[in-house]
Amino acid sequence: MSIGTGTGTASRRDTSVGVLTSTTTATATAAFGLLLGWATYELHGTTPLLERATNSASTWIIWTATAGALIRARPLAVWGGALMMLATCGGYYAASTLGDTFGAGGLGTAAVWSAAGLAGGPLLGWAGWTVRRGRGDVRAVAGAVIPMVVLGEGLWLGLALRYWGEATVFLAVGALLAALLTVYLARAGVHRYWLCAVLAPVGGLAFHIAEKVILDGLLGSV
Repeated sequence: MSIGTGTGTASRRDTSVGVLTSTTTATATAAFGLLLGWATYELHGTTPLLERATNSASTWIIWTATAGALIRARPLAVWGGALMMLATCGGYYAASTLGDTFGAGGLGTAAVWSAAGLAGGPLLGWAGWTVRRGRGDVRAVAGAVIPMVVLGEGLWLGLALRYWGEATVFLAVGALLAALLTVYLARAGVHRYWLCAVLAPVGGLAFHIAEKVILDGLLGSV
């Protein structure tokens, strides 16, 4: 009887710790997302560099991957990615509302970006977690997911908007990020670490096409 009671008590304790950890992680992730969204709105127009850096999907996505890397459990990292992207959208549009810049089409635009966050947030949360804590060659694939967003946005700035100066900066940052992640994976002993460097530009092109065909189409319809 005593063994059964002890096991039950330990099980309840483990469950309580798990719930507390999940709640704390979700709260911290949501709070950081809200602050990130608020900050990106407030930094608009301060300097040309900050204007582009904050008015960028890459900024939100890189921080989402970072959050995934900091979360210990993979399921929490995946769902945390979605939560953070939604919270970031919420923080941004809350600041926009208080700043009296939330126009008539704001709800449609917010809905599109929230849907994009729900699609991309789990992927980036998973990527951040896998690069740091995963096993096998999938770590290199996950590593390529993170810089592909920066590279894809660079292609969009250059090919779609003809902002080649800003595009060059994004492409350089994306290439540097891919190189740093490749080195990190090589030092971590990942067998096919080079997949990160190979797949990042391929993913960047795919991201650019998806952004141009799908996201721009949805934004243009609201």
